[in-house]
Amino acid sequence: MLELIKQAEERIAPFVKRTPLEYSNSLSRRLGFPVFVKFELFQLTGAFKIRGAFNKLLSMSDDERRRGVVAVSGGNHAQAVALASSKLGVDAVIVMPQNTPQIYLDATRGYGATVDLQPTIAEAFAKVEHYRADGRVFVHPFDDPLVLAGQGTVGLEIVEDLPEVTDVIVSIGGGGLAGGVASAVKGHNPSIRVWGVETVGADAMARALAAGHPVQLDAITSIAKTLGAPAVSELTLSLVQRYFESVTVVSDADTVRAMNFILERLKVITEPAAACTVTAAEELRANFGPDSRVALVFCGGNTSAADLCGYQSLIS
Repeated sequence: MLELIKQAEERIAPFVKRTPLEYSNSLSRRLGFPVFVKFELFQLTGAFKIRGAFNKLLSMSDDERRRGVVAVSGGNHAQAVALASSKLGVDAVIVMPQNTPQIYLDATRGYGATVDLQPTIAEAFAKVEHYRADGRVFVHPFDDPLVLAGQGTVGLEIVEDLPEVTDVIVSIGGGGLAGGVASAVKGHNPSIRVWGVETVGADAMARALAAGHPVQLDAITSIAKTLGAPAVSELTLSLVQRYFESVTVVSDADTVRAMNFILERLKVITEPAAACTVTAAEELRANFGPDSRVALVFCGGNTSAADLCGYQSLIS
């Protein structure tokens, strides 16, 4: 997998941003050990997903691109596939659940994709088969080695920019980012520890680990909608089983508190899927010390002002 990730890094370099990895004095003082933040929320579309989308589309044949693509997403993958398709002249249909925040619907349409709304994320995945039967190429949000390799370039940048990194904390939705980052950093240095985090109500990976196989969630009840995969895949589960120290499940309320702290001290708006890494770091702090170099992946920042205000009811 490491070789696939290195190939992806070279392939997508002209199309994506190399995002900063910076030491955070505020988080280091709060947590009690040296903390570095990978600001992937400064990426195109405001999240890491554009890396995997470009790597997939750039790897397709001319015939596949002519037939167009279809993707399913309740958030960042939708925007990523829409933008990458627009840049490469590929027609895109994005199937989205009806509870998708308006910010994502507007952005996806704004990037030029056709949006097909379905009642639930499970029904959205089912509708994809209709478009595949018409010849479109399915760009899966995580269960695709090319997509996963693209996301893994986040991990390559971390070890390139911080060779002394000892630990990486990354959130898990379907597991594409988590599996890619872990494959990259562990392939570079097997002694680096990788820790996963999910939120209650969007914890498909934690449930899969407990069961020993992917488990279908009945509904996504967390505010972390970008972690809202209805189930992980055998591929991503196997990577987490192989590479991760643990997967911590944190509450929405604690995640909102972390979002507020990040806004007040780091001056950036994060998604719950990014801020939950801070909450996990607090719960895991016994594993780190002054000699640690802990990188938190802030995977996205697509939170509207209305969303952020609404979240405050969870902690009031």
